[in-house]
Amino acid sequence: MSELVHLTSAGVSVVIDTMSARLLHWGAALDGADLEALAGSSTGSVTFSSFDAPRTFPLLAVEADGWSGAPALAWHRGGLHSAPLLRSVGWESTATSLRAEFTDAAAGASVVLDLSLDAVGVLTAQISVTSTADAAERAEPLDLLAARILLPIPAHATEVLDHTGRWTGERHPQRGALRHGAHLRQVRRGRGGHDAPYLTAVGTDGFGFRRGELWTAHVAWSGDLEVGVERLPEGAGVHGAVLGGGELLLPGEIRLGAGETYVSPRVFLTYGDSGLDSVSARLHQTVRAFSAHPTTPRPLVLNTWEAVYFDHDPAKIVELAEAAASVGVERFVLDDGWFRGRPDDRSGLGDWHIDHAKWPEGLRPLADHVHSLGMQFGLWFEPEMVNPVSDLAAQHPDWVLQASPDSPTWRHQKVLDLANPDAAAYLLERLDALVSEVGIDFIKWDHNRDLHAAVSPHTGRASVHAQTTAFYALLDALRERHPSLEIESCASGGARVDLGVLQRTQRVWASDSNDPVERQRIQRWTGTLVPPEVVGSHVGPPVAETTHRAASLPFRMTTALFGHAGIEWDITGCTDDERAALARWTALYRELRPLLHSGVTVRSDEVDDETLLHGVVAVDGSRGVFAWVRLGASVDGFTPRTRIPGLQPGERYRLRVRDELGAVSRHQVSDPAWLDVGIEATGSFFESVGVPLPLLAPGAAMLLEAVRV
Repeated sequence: MSELVHLTSAGVSVVIDTMSARLLHWGAALDGADLEALAGSSTGSVTFSSFDAPRTFPLLAVEADGWSGAPALAWHRGGLHSAPLLRSVGWESTATSLRAEFTDAAAGASVVLDLSLDAVGVLTAQISVTSTADAAERAEPLDLLAARILLPIPAHATEVLDHTGRWTGERHPQRGALRHGAHLRQVRRGRGGHDAPYLTAVGTDGFGFRRGELWTAHVAWSGDLEVGVERLPEGAGVHGAVLGGGELLLPGEIRLGAGETYVSPRVFLTYGDSGLDSVSARLHQTVRAFSAHPTTPRPLVLNTWEAVYFDHDPAKIVELAEAAASVGVERFVLDDGWFRGRPDDRSGLGDWHIDHAKWPEGLRPLADHVHSLGMQFGLWFEPEMVNPVSDLAAQHPDWVLQASPDSPTWRHQKVLDLANPDAAAYLLERLDALVSEVGIDFIKWDHNRDLHAAVSPHTGRASVHAQTTAFYALLDALRERHPSLEIESCASGGARVDLGVLQRTQRVWASDSNDPVERQRIQRWTGTLVPPEVVGSHVGPPVAETTHRAASLPFRMTTALFGHAGIEWDITGCTDDERAALARWTALYRELRPLLHSGVTVRSDEVDDETLLHGVVAVDGSRGVFAWVRLGASVDGFTPRTRIPGLQPGERYRLRVRDELGAVSRHQVSDPAWLDVGIEATGSFFESVGVPLPLLAPGAAMLLEAVRV
């Protein structure tokens, strides 16, 4: 007998049997008439050398259920009750949500699992664990070791993809066959890290951006976490494997006294029936529905870092601001070096007071001048960090998050213990005061090191969880005081890009590399999870600081166009031609951003390893803008027909080149004949047949536009 709850939205179905507390299906939408068939076929065989009843996979699978993989829950109370024995005690459901309540009377614990399917088919899951034991009868707290979301996926999902990377090389994809055992990624950096798994996808053989069925998981958390896929020889009931994750809890980190509750991060789980683009389309709409998501046009930025570094000469920076305004910049951001004791990165962090030796009149005159030029004013901070050489560290050594005073520095800095309420209050007071006094519209919030052996002197316990929740609380409190303030999540580049921080910030910095060759791939894979309007993307100098590679201005501008665009370059030294080109680019950005920042991101599966085609198509299908990119030389000396994805099949479009950004270098004698006059065809022709594109020189990109006719 079964009692079925069917959550369905936007072509996705999630079916739960409340009688057996099992998830029977998560994937393509099911006809209601087939639900009983689903339930009737959800029990498999009894096999040799196994239990005497068919194996099943409950919603919260633990060892007592016969699940031999990583359990959904792990705890103990003074070394006892370490095998959770869960009993269902209640269910509440709507058309798109389910709340399941369980109890373990012996352990003195209750558990709530919340599932919610949003309007675009993204499933979120969250676990709450409460210690219900009376303090008088059980003195020992409930030590929580793990609270994982684990959902079954079908056996035909046989390939796994996630990400790795390094500083200036974030979100490098890695994929392979799903084999027996656990493909488990654990983050122990106190932030996602440059090598964050980011988005974990499991799909059918050979899935790509435009093909294949797949299931993905992302843990919306900015601290330690784990995510992965586990496949055992006996399967997971009638399913092939399980996908999920949660916060990675350190020993002793979560100890629940009577009546205390732990609430896990939300895990975002997404099904797609036509490749990674179908998953991204759902996730982008989900992110756009966040309350913190920006609703105003994304202002074009100039950040001063690669223009002046720590050399803060007010006259030079005013000149840079005026040059920025002259080419169409809308937000001017003063980076590191403005506060006292900061001639370089070895000192001063934590002393958030303006350096009057550099800025005799303070920063208000600069902010006022920037505002008078029609731009917003932004300022760099790194609130969670402290240099040992600083007034703050000298006055409050007990505010440093470390297992020992001998713990190593990283970029000459240590971590400020936000679990200490005095430290958190100090930061809120300084940030609040400076936002008001200076007139700050935007904060670039940096986080330049991992957390290692993060033990709080205030509590004596491992403190990554407390640090992360305190970071969130600090963001929330600051924006409550200044609702119009916007914040960027930067972490030595792209080491803190996740849906936890994006529920509180309006921008992420994808990477410290402004090399457009590197950026093309970084932005391509960053975009699998988050929409382009929150991804900072800047035009750097002719020779990239991080790679020392030269790149043409048209290539740099085209690359930066597909994001929250900006400049990170001393443009006071630009030629008249370069300034004119930048002005054309900023005008093009303002023209295209309504499309780029609201449309559907599309990516063609590559012609070869050195070419990319990506773009954004309007939700109503009326228009699309695409970049045809060559990163390096290919073995093939021609370009075959290349598919132009995302246009509506039954509509006709005119495809043409947009050449406002300047000449694009070719590695050929002449272009395909259609290029000079454009070409008209249906969306289905462009998607399924495609057109030959020019053979560009390595390090070149061409902008294409398709308009419905």
